[in-house]
Amino acid sequence: MRLFQHRNRQNTAESRRIYALYELAYTIVDFAAATAFLIGSILFFWAEYETQAIWLFVIGSVCFCLKPTIRLVREIKLLEMGDTEDLAERLEK
Repeated sequence: MRLFQHRNRQNTAESRRIYALYELAYTIVDFAAATAFLIGSILFFWAEYETQAIWLFVIGSVCFCLKPTIRLVREIKLLEMGDTEDLAERLEK
């Protein structure tokens, strides 16, 4: 099996559930990043809020870094769930 294959997401009811949960997490992080950048941009209109704006940009950047991480972790999890070819060998070890 390979990463980022649509069939990995559809193998079982459990794989569909896992896929949906990771997509929900991805969307929440995406909204958090966008919100942090929007509020940070607005705060830059006032000099006294510059430090808070900078922190919101840092938080938004961290959220943007989390997005591909969530997707990669999801795909590895789905790949592991569907990997039954060497299951017997792994149990013997």
